[in-house]
Amino acid sequence: QVQLVESGGGLVQPGGSLRLACAASGSIFNIKDMGWYRQAPGQQRELVADVTTGGSTNYADSVKGRFTISRDNAKNTVYLQMNSLKPEDTAVYYCNAEVVIEPVLYEYWGQGTQVTVSS
Repeated sequence: QVQLVESGGGLVQPGGSLRLACAASGSIFNIKDMGWYRQAPGQQRELVADVTTGGSTNYADSVKGRFTISRDNAKNTVYLQMNSLKPEDTAVYYCNAEVVIEPVLYEYWGQGTQVTVSS
């Protein structure tokens, strides 16, 4: 079992920055990819960014050039640096971790942290 705890959300003005962190605990030995998703009220959850254990990253087109995902394997923590924030970035941001126990892929989710971008 893996537990994920997000932190760093809050209220910020357009153009501002926030840094989210997600700490994993429990059975962390088989964690593969980790990532960030977001979900606005009444909308579907969407991928924001993810990162492999080797450091390869992937970003949604809407956040490229503004957000940066990073991972500290020693600390079992993934970060999301969000710059030049826009009102449309407002959502609950969820941390995700993939755990592989052959032949099954398990996905774990944090409880979410609210990000609100408003004047």
